[in-house]
Amino acid sequence: MAVGQEKLEEIIQAIEQMTVLELSQLVKALEERFGVTAAPVAVAAAPAAGAAPAAAPAEEEKTEFDVILSDVGPNKIQVIKVVRELTQLGLKEAKDLVEAAPKPVKQGVSKQEAETIKQKLEAVGAKVEIK
Repeated sequence: MAVGQEKLEEIIQAIEQMTVLELSQLVKALEERFGVTAAPVAVAAAPAAGAAPAAAPAEEEKTEFDVILSDVGPNKIQVIKVVRELTQLGLKEAKDLVEAAPKPVKQGVSKQEAETIKQKLEAVGAKVEIK
């Protein structure tokens, strides 16, 4: 039984309008109904919902990484250009991010995407950490 594109879009729009607390309740209801655990969603909702113990299983196998610009290096303008390309930030926002290093460039990305971002930034002389 395939869900039509229109039905899927309706569901996504309904979720977009929910508060963090409502999302947390939705996740719990889905977990109970289907007997599953949604660890990545529970981790994202944990600080707002106060469900800190749910964060423990996600620590076993990390699937989301933060890319942190630790040092700009000698090519500040090139680093700003790469940050703009990676984040879709405007010139001023990208410049502010680069000048405020150490600062996260992207958060919650896959390991592969984090490595790609790191390579692009290091290619222009910046120092990057992945956490």
